[in-house]
Amino acid sequence: MPARHARALRIWLAGIALLIVAMILVGGATRLTESGLSITEWQPVMGAIPPLSEADWQEAFTAYQQIPQYTELNRGMSLDEFKTIYWWEWTHRFLGRLIGVVFLVPFIVFWAAGYIPRALLPRLIGLFVLGGLQGAIGWYMVKSGLVDRTSVSQYRLMVHFGFAVAILGYTLWLLFDLGTGAQTRHARVRIGATTGVAALVLGLIFVQLLSGALVAGLDAGMGYNTWPLIDGAFIPSGLGTATPWYLNLFENGLAVQFNHRMLGYAVVVTTLAQAIWLAFWRAPQPLLGAASTLAVLSVLQATLGVWTLLLAVPIELGIAHQAGAILVFATALYHLWLTQHAPAPEVETQTVASA
Repeated sequence: MPARHARALRIWLAGIALLIVAMILVGGATRLTESGLSITEWQPVMGAIPPLSEADWQEAFTAYQQIPQYTELNRGMSLDEFKTIYWWEWTHRFLGRLIGVVFLVPFIVFWAAGYIPRALLPRLIGLFVLGGLQGAIGWYMVKSGLVDRTSVSQYRLMVHFGFAVAILGYTLWLLFDLGTGAQTRHARVRIGATTGVAALVLGLIFVQLLSGALVAGLDAGMGYNTWPLIDGAFIPSGLGTATPWYLNLFENGLAVQFNHRMLGYAVVVTTLAQAIWLAFWRAPQPLLGAASTLAVLSVLQATLGVWTLLLAVPIELGIAHQAGAILVFATALYHLWLTQHAPAPEVETQTVASA
């Protein structure tokens, strides 16, 4: 692929990745402000136009007044208060539409101009399909809070968030691949081990992100705001009160917060261990640098998580914590990619003089 073609595609995909991050963070703010149910319809095209008159606003507000969140929690809310939560949800949905346009229009132009290699074409089409599916999952999530609940299902929230992170990861991997030149894989005797360990670390981080979505879905971070003890003990009682037992993993707020803490500790320990292991084996500098960066970010993210918990999740810290999680995930993904693309370490040679 010509260098200018690769550069243009990288800029395009980087822009899409940044928009996905922005959408994830606005989604987090939407959850923290309880704004996600303010728009009770899914209109993929016409929904891009917000209310333009007082009559339009009143119609949207009247629709919101029919759902349990209003009748049970927000009865008496003013129209101006409704507008605040409406704009959060509208912005979240607008970013989804914007991502679709930012993907599709340049994609058509690049394809027509011959910038997209044949091998890359189906991967880009797959990315577009995943984006459309994510929109449907988002509406499926919102529907869970329109009839019998005052908030969305934590299960559907977890799926929606996890799918967004997966799409971001897929986009970033495509972006990383476009930066690959004629690099040499490092010694095969180590590539299996480093790739396997990096994949396990990334998987653990992804599970931790899903755990965070459950915490958000249950508002589990609003209680038990002490550290390092939780409810007066490191391992509190009440972790298994739900029956059957597996529901504690998803519906018991105390257990969900406890699991999120334990997974956070596990991420810190494993990322530090990975960096130390790679240093011991004198891994290629790019690989060791990425692993060390990941370890530092994991420690900082855990510290930010504790701070957020102690203050009962103020919006600013909640969004910052989510941004940190995305950064940790992206760094772990890049490290995994590097295990397959890091340049081989230089081999010292000796010159033997012959007599």
